[in-house]
Amino acid sequence: MARPIAPIEERRLLGIGFVLIGYLMFTVIDSCAKWLSGHGMPTIEVVFVRYAGQLLLVSALFLPTRRTGLVRTRNWKLEVARGFCLLGSTIFNFFAITFLPLTVTASIAFTMPLMLCALSIPLLGETVGWRRWLAILVGFVGVLVIVQPGSAAFHHAVVLSLIGALFTALYMLLTRKLAGVDSTTTQQFYAALVATLCIAPFAFGDWTWPANAAGWFAFATIGAAALIGHQFLTTAHRFAPASVLAPFGYFQIIFMTASSWLIFGQPPDVWIFVGAPIVIGSGLYIWLRERKLQKAVVTEVAARD
Repeated sequence: MARPIAPIEERRLLGIGFVLIGYLMFTVIDSCAKWLSGHGMPTIEVVFVRYAGQLLLVSALFLPTRRTGLVRTRNWKLEVARGFCLLGSTIFNFFAITFLPLTVTASIAFTMPLMLCALSIPLLGETVGWRRWLAILVGFVGVLVIVQPGSAAFHHAVVLSLIGALFTALYMLLTRKLAGVDSTTTQQFYAALVATLCIAPFAFGDWTWPANAAGWFAFATIGAAALIGHQFLTTAHRFAPASVLAPFGYFQIIFMTASSWLIFGQPPDVWIFVGAPIVIGSGLYIWLRERKLQKAVVTEVAARD
């Protein structure tokens, strides 16, 4: 008999705690990837190690107890699409962090809620008013402040980081759609499987092993951090809506800044302190606006009843 899928619950504080742990683990993933790429490992190989490690751990931990339930899905198309989106996010992000400090890629990643708002129009059929459109535009002005296009400080890798944020927004939409449909472990399995199969043909052409103990630690940790991070993030969406969880993603800038400064010796420059609050403020405004509109709808429905 198939194990029942855990239903969506209204436990928002627990969901917030889970999402914070998830974003801490994502900082560990990016830190490991930057370390490995910076010490001679090809980026495509780093992507493969990240997903192959996650796939092996998910299979080893859950296949003995879940058996066929681990691979049984109620919507394989959404699972595959979600896996592609996560892979796209990882590839573009890992190439970006090879050239950019983690503080910059983290700040650019905060455009994800803005993209999520814009994508809700074609994908969810929602209506976005002029105030939220203005917030989206202001947020991207913040990105321009951070990356300084046209200056000597500008690097083309910011485009890769923006594309990665777009894939992340799509991934978050599909994660919410799958909440209560497939179990967290099944979602983990398919995300890792899709990415591993897609990237494997390109990973072995120039295989490079870590050269020192720190490299081996990063090599072994990246897959485990991915498993833990996505397990907590996916579970968080079962306890709280994406609109509630999204603002807490901004805590990642603290984790990323600490890693960038302490591990890689890349402290944030002045433009991060100017641009990041603009991006964060825009995302928070959209979040507050959506909450206000949602409450208005609930009040209207209650009045009709």
